[in-house]
Amino acid sequence: MNAVTRGLGIQHAASCRFEAARQITSSQIDHRSNRMHGHGFIVSAHACLPDGWSAYRGGEVSSLRSSLERCSNILDYCFLNEIVENPTDANLAKWFLDQLHVPGLSRISVQSTPDQGVIVENACTQVWRRYRFQAAHKLPNVPEGHKCGRLHGHGFQVILHAVADVSSSSVAVEYDSLDASWEQVFPLLNYRYLNDLPGLENPTSELISSWLWGRLKPDLPCLSAVTVYETESCGATFDGANYRIWKDFNVDSAVRHGDAVPGVLEYNLHGYTYKLRLRLCG
Repeated sequence: MNAVTRGLGIQHAASCRFEAARQITSSQIDHRSNRMHGHGFIVSAHACLPDGWSAYRGGEVSSLRSSLERCSNILDYCFLNEIVENPTDANLAKWFLDQLHVPGLSRISVQSTPDQGVIVENACTQVWRRYRFQAAHKLPNVPEGHKCGRLHGHGFQVILHAVADVSSSSVAVEYDSLDASWEQVFPLLNYRYLNDLPGLENPTSELISSWLWGRLKPDLPCLSAVTVYETESCGATFDGANYRIWKDFNVDSAVRHGDAVPGVLEYNLHGYTYKLRLRLCG
């Protein structure tokens, strides 16, 4: 559960989980998605909620989560095909969009595994898939004495985002397209010294993302963005025109919602580990 500032507004977000089985109709008869299988799904909703929507000021995220859980409970421990026609990740996201009667709802995301999912936002459906590689590098342009100027390495994560073909019967095929493209660049990066690669003499996470974009986009026209995680707390995204870099910080604090009424859990003194994410775009 969280809140994100977008411009002058606040966008609230909430997530919940459900366990379910499914069988996806794919044009490829022998594709594994045609077989009965299941996942521990995570569904998330983002909304710019109006004042007064929640029972008390500060309870917007809890109320949004309750609305999301009422819908996900319909799917929990069920055979999804009996409720959603051809329950791909994309079709599940659209089902939640139809079922959630929340004002200002702007985005629904469904994650079927830790490494893949779908985002529906502004009438656009995007699929994403996560990949990993191990590599060494150093950053030659940091100030003298900076730790990143020393030779070191990371277990990098890469997320490829692609605009989904809504006419396709199975996003599993689109996941396969991302896999095929990644297989072409993976050997160039894995267990390598990145500074030795042409174009990566200064292998920052943002330049790795645009380097990958340049090699993947010609053969993957649906590619919409490349995200590179250098560590779990920092990374960068390139969408073909703009960069977005971020850094996460954790804060452990106590809190009490002063406007909550007695009997509501948030009325009690409690605490969270907050994550603050700072973004820079250019």
